[in-house]
Amino acid sequence: MVGKRSGKALLREEGLERTDNNMDLTTWPPVNMINQKNYYTEYLKRDDQILPLRILQEERRNRMTATAKDRDRALAQASLNEAPQSGVDMDIDDDVGMEDAGEPLTGQDALGSKVIVIHPGSQNLRIGLASDALPKTVPMVIARKCNMSESEENGSEPSPKRLKRENGAQLDPEKMFGEEFTTQYSKMCADLKIHMRANKRRVLPNSKELIVNYNKRAPPETISEHNDPLRIDWTEIPIDPAQAPDYFTGKEALRIPDLSNPRYKLYWPLRCGWYNESDYREKKDLYEDIAMIIEEAIKTQLNLKRKRDWAQYGCVFIVPDLYERNYVTQALEMLMRDLGFGKVCFIQESLAATFGAGYTVACVVDVGAQKTSICCVEEGMCIENSRINLKYGGADVTETFIKMMLHDHFPYEDINLKRRYDFLLAEELKTRFCTMNEGDISPQLFDFHLRASGQDTRKYTFKTYDEVLLAPQGYFQPTIFDNSRKLKGRRKLIDRSYDIYEGGPNDPVSSAQSAVISLISPIISTGTQLNGDSANGQTASAPPKQSASLLQKANEPERTPISAVGTPAPDDDDTPAPVGEANAATNVLASSMRDDVLPVISLDTAIVTSIAHGARGSEHQTRNFLMSVMVIGGGAQIPGFCSFLEEKLKELRPGYAKDIIIGIPPRELDPQGVIWKGGSVFGKLRGTNDSWIGRMEYDRLGARVLVYKCMWAW
Repeated sequence: MVGKRSGKALLREEGLERTDNNMDLTTWPPVNMINQKNYYTEYLKRDDQILPLRILQEERRNRMTATAKDRDRALAQASLNEAPQSGVDMDIDDDVGMEDAGEPLTGQDALGSKVIVIHPGSQNLRIGLASDALPKTVPMVIARKCNMSESEENGSEPSPKRLKRENGAQLDPEKMFGEEFTTQYSKMCADLKIHMRANKRRVLPNSKELIVNYNKRAPPETISEHNDPLRIDWTEIPIDPAQAPDYFTGKEALRIPDLSNPRYKLYWPLRCGWYNESDYREKKDLYEDIAMIIEEAIKTQLNLKRKRDWAQYGCVFIVPDLYERNYVTQALEMLMRDLGFGKVCFIQESLAATFGAGYTVACVVDVGAQKTSICCVEEGMCIENSRINLKYGGADVTETFIKMMLHDHFPYEDINLKRRYDFLLAEELKTRFCTMNEGDISPQLFDFHLRASGQDTRKYTFKTYDEVLLAPQGYFQPTIFDNSRKLKGRRKLIDRSYDIYEGGPNDPVSSAQSAVISLISPIISTGTQLNGDSANGQTASAPPKQSASLLQKANEPERTPISAVGTPAPDDDDTPAPVGEANAATNVLASSMRDDVLPVISLDTAIVTSIAHGARGSEHQTRNFLMSVMVIGGGAQIPGFCSFLEEKLKELRPGYAKDIIIGIPPRELDPQGVIWKGGSVFGKLRGTNDSWIGRMEYDRLGARVLVYKCMWAW
């Protein structure tokens, strides 16, 4: 090996001279190649490397420090006085320091007065402070200036829609809703008579004719306004149209006269638990209306006028069990940016219901105005594969009840649910007269008062027979509902959420919901693509003839249990077969088909399907869920509903007939507000609630923070 040669030798022998100074080309340390056979990294594998988790650790450390300081201060003060002072606890609980995070326990802060609980629905918004006993209920509607009201649109077409003759004349009441409705309504009437006779109940042979003849010749009685003690105070509109407000929200919007000057049109931003995309042209207008309704409710109902003070408040926002990711992320942005809350957390509806009612294991059946959700909850967690979301509710019962009454010559034949006073009247009639007790079915005489702006009050008398029971019975025969417009405008403005890595839809799905969709449209179970007529509302909303056998098998799950995709499993024994989690292909298929098929099946079949998927084949779990079916929501507040549902479930699951119990929330809680009550309980938890999203976390991470903050798998 040749030794190192000097510069002079190089210059003399080879004509080269070294001119460098033996310094390295760079001061950066050299990076060695990674050993491909064995290498390891700790990136995002420790809690202190994740911002939300690091903030939680810092908060716990600060609480411990504050607790230690309080303890030392109390001991020092006690030693100076040579005895403990009254009201000073020598054994300060560590949980007290954990609860307050350095904030004082005195005052109203410890009672949840700095937490606002919001539960939006398709028809009503329930809002209030966590310290309140009951929520404030506000209609989820906003009225904006428009050229015409909603009752004047589409040629003043009424709701429910009536058929007309070719010359434009109105058909007879028995034919105004089409042959299909008349046939199904007549069949329901005949089945009810058979059932009542089987139960030894008296049935008059000419009951229907009696009420029809009475309603035909029942003229209204006119009452002058000054003689009406219950007259309505309508929303006042300034005489000068230029001074009229741009919008009204809540009850004020529903009390605007239909023929006001200027005209106002009602907008319901949520329909059937979805965004109401059919009534909007821009999605920003849809988002603004939701924020405006909540903002006005906070100002008027909670008396928090100054918006800049809302940064001192936290917000508990209640979301559906089977939600859409875009809905949750948009709600987070609205609460943080538009409303300016200091911190936000989310909780699912069924979990909140168990919080409010004090249940540990339950099958929660929430019958709302336009959607019905079913979910099994166990030990503080929603079982993902048991979640079912059906697109019908109390509003469908109201419309069907009016159609049945009109079919039987209802004296107020001009009723139009698009008119505001008629809409409120129809809701009142359903609440007062509908029942599911067969013992109440007989020809009965009732009356109601029609109050319209600028008109004298009219008093109507009418008779009812079986309409009061058959309308709510639509929960178990949903084909009687009008489901033709529920998918109108779906995905017109807001697309579904997609995974940024795999590209497929990533909205949450459940095997129970997939089974429901397969029962409605067996085409999906074979993987065949649908024709995609959802934009025109021309999709399957009722089970076709081909799925009749599947529905029959779903009604007998002990012998033929339903699998994850809705096909009957082999009946090796009499116990339900274990239902595993749906595979990735089924999840993607169910998510993509959710917009093409309207989930509408019988309520009892849906409950049995949810429990079958939630119990995972365990007989013990099946019994636990059937023993704790909790019915909540305003749509189920019909006399006799729970007993009727219990009979239906016993018919479907005769092997568990002794175990089936339909319950309501205890402690005399209002079933309509039990979800909100659970949200208020959740909002007052401190120390154990790590789901709060702060402003700094949201500013840095955005919606990605939901991965670490949601109580469920985001």
